[in-house]
Amino acid sequence: MRAVSIQEYGDPSGMELIDLPEPTAAPGRVLIRTEAIGVGGVDAVIRRGTLGSNFPAGLIPGSEVAGVVVGLGDGVDASWLDRRVWAFTGVGGGYVEIAEARVEDVVALPDGLSGADAVTIGSSAPVAHFALAQAHLAAGESVLIRGAAGSIGIAAVQLAAASGAGEIAVTTSSVERGARLQQLGATQVFDRSGSADPDGSFDVILDIVGGAGLPAALGQLGLNGRLVVVGIVAGYPPVDFGMTLMRLFQRSLSFSTFSLDSIPKAQVNQYRAEAFDAVARGELQSVVHDTLPLESAADAHRRMDAGEVFGRIVLVP
Repeated sequence: MRAVSIQEYGDPSGMELIDLPEPTAAPGRVLIRTEAIGVGGVDAVIRRGTLGSNFPAGLIPGSEVAGVVVGLGDGVDASWLDRRVWAFTGVGGGYVEIAEARVEDVVALPDGLSGADAVTIGSSAPVAHFALAQAHLAAGESVLIRGAAGSIGIAAVQLAAASGAGEIAVTTSSVERGARLQQLGATQVFDRSGSADPDGSFDVILDIVGGAGLPAALGQLGLNGRLVVVGIVAGYPPVDFGMTLMRLFQRSLSFSTFSLDSIPKAQVNQYRAEAFDAVARGELQSVVHDTLPLESAADAHRRMDAGEVFGRIVLVP
């Protein structure tokens, strides 16, 4: 089968299309013939080497796929065979024609939901949902979504609007993107060039960016404000970013990180299934920027690195 691997970390040119033997399902796992593969921000962070040297050469990136179950390992209920599913493949293993996943990381897809929509919303909606819950965003409160043009940010805008949030501000990189986010529920748009920075009055900030701008984001919180980091697409923040919290001691600010790993899997999958149903009914929008063939994975990463993507790019084997 065909797969894409990272032969050298850094530039997208280090990714190569390779041939691998078709896998055999291990106990408790399923094989999925992929119809859609999500290209996530974490894939780019790993490929750039931002997270360090813990990943081996030859790693197959990608963490979520959609397709049809074509193989079952020992101990897996036979009813999964031939079902269309979404699956989390782990830190890697997604950029392949036949993916393997633990059965507990598989969710059946409703009729009418495309594979592309599934891999665009399957991780992003749960991250946005549970992160906003961790921030205790209440009806009428203001929220700033930092880096809102990706799939997590797009989901967060919609979920914040549905929850009755007051002001829903976003940072993004162009007027066009800002207009699209306003159509999804944003009420205020800030250009990330800094021409008009958000003031220090937000109840909640959901930060998908991280990087050098995180200390300034902390300063944009109001009294008792809460900032939750769900991604570091711009890399790690400065090592002394916590000093901003100390300088703003009298505001009683809170800072936390959020990972889906901290939520019981059954709870995440229950919400994930609800999100899939919402997209199928047209109540939640999944924004697919583009679909590309598997062999164009490096091009997808180049477009992410250039900041061209609104939503998510999906690979099709």
